[in-house]
Amino acid sequence: MNALQRIIEKKWDQYTKEDLWFAVGEGALKIILILILAAIVIKVAKTAVRNFFLIRSKTPLGFSERRENTLLKLIENVISYVVYFVALINILAILTFDIKGLIAGAGVVGLAIGFGAQSLVKDVITGFFIIFEDQFSVGDFVRIGQFEGTVEEIGLRTTKIKNWTGELHILPNGSIIEVTNFSVHNSVAVVDVSIAYEENINEAERVINELLKTLPEKYEQIVEPPQLLGVQNLAASDVVMRITAETTPMNHFVVARHIRKEVKECLEQNGIEIPFPRLVMYSRDEQAEAVAKQRKEG
Repeated sequence: MNALQRIIEKKWDQYTKEDLWFAVGEGALKIILILILAAIVIKVAKTAVRNFFLIRSKTPLGFSERRENTLLKLIENVISYVVYFVALINILAILTFDIKGLIAGAGVVGLAIGFGAQSLVKDVITGFFIIFEDQFSVGDFVRIGQFEGTVEEIGLRTTKIKNWTGELHILPNGSIIEVTNFSVHNSVAVVDVSIAYEENINEAERVINELLKTLPEKYEQIVEPPQLLGVQNLAASDVVMRITAETTPMNHFVVARHIRKEVKECLEQNGIEIPFPRLVMYSRDEQAEAVAKQRKEG
């Protein structure tokens, strides 16, 4: 019992020393200050980066808006990672961990992971090239392999693509080999209009051309006045005329719908018929009577 009492008294004396609790309080205060300072540095740095991109966007040397959004998000993430890493190192130093040993050990572990996770390294390297070569950016409409949709996020390891039906596809950057970007250049809307054979083609062309000149004023997605290329096809029951219109990127579907509506209303107002399928039915009795009648007359 005396031995147990001595151990308890020894521990009590050890943990009730003023120096110990002063050191603990001082360490806790330093950790809190480091976390607060890290949060302030991150907030100030992100604000500075946003202001830099805002000023740069107003200069002739500014990036495109889609690339600015991608780089801004990437830089903000890098700032957070770096600041929190430095803060973690300082906190470990306050807790009397051997920082040099940890860094050396982390280097060895990182090297081992690099050899064992080559796909991860490939994803990161490919992510860097995608971003800095501006292959595609957040908000672009792209096709990557069998997936097609709007780019929601570009990270160093993965790219997220959202389909128009709502599915979100997450692709490792290392698997991205070929990319089709629909948002870089203007699109072209193609519309085929059918005219009845009985109608005057020259008059129909004149009416449509007059209409096409007015469309850029009504629809801002149209870059230049649409063009009527002429007769595209002579079908079984109609003459097909083709119209093309240059639009802003990925707005050709919307513009094509507007053009179809405008052309239909214009042709109806000018009395030009748009053909539709007709079905003529004959009765066998009527046909037999007609044949008999022709024989009698002959």
